[in-house]
Parts: sequence; C-alpha cells; structure tokens
Amino acid sequence: MEPKDSTRNEAFKGFTNDACPFMPCHQGVKREFNCLFCYCPLIAYECPGPYRVITDRHGMRRKDCSPCNLPHNGYLQSWSFIQKWLERPVLWDGHEQTRYQVDLPEDAEPRRGGPQGETD
Repeated sequence: MEPKDSTRNEAFKGFTNDACPFMPCHQGVKREFNCLFCYCPLIAYECPGPYRVITDRHGMRRKDCSPCNLPHNGYLQSWSFIQKWLERPVLWDGHEQTRYQVDLPEDAEPRRGGPQGETD
C-alpha cells in the first residue's frame, strides 16, 4: 500500500501558487491551475501533450512543452493524467509530435504497448 492510498485527503494532488511571478505560465487552463507539475515529469517520455522539438546549441533535440497545459488543468485531472502516463513510461526518442491530438486530461489515455499503440 502506498501512503497516498491510506488517506482520503487529496490535497497532495495539487496546489496553486498565486504568488508565482510567472503565473499564469500556460494559457487555456479551464480548471484550478495545478502548480504541482511545474516541471513536467513526462519531459523525457512519450506523452500526448502538444510539444515542439527544438535543437539546442549543442545539437541535442529537446521537447519544448510550452504550449501544453495538461499537467496544470485541474488538481485531480492533472494528477490522474500524470499517474497514468508514468505507469507505463516509454522514453521519448526525439521525434516530432504527430501521434496524439488532445485538449483535456480525460482524453489523454496512454496507448497500451508503447508509442505505436500495439496492444498486449
């Protein structure tokens, strides 16, 4: 049993830092703004969020997740979204985002079997 499974208090699933000088850092958030995932734990993994690929000054391809609001859109929704994608993490291989088109965390279900959507 995980400690989070032993409580009914779900306050650990999110918070809003109204004093943050960068608030609001993402546009289009329709629910309470969740600052818990300020730095998204999916940055190195496949994810459905809208991202661009940039090449840094050292030639490394990186995800620019600036347009993504999935980890911020609602305390419970964004917590569930991140947890689902971390259950079966697939390392991001540097490709452009072409597979997923989602707007809300409810639509962001990970595909079973990896990025091509193969089923078990």
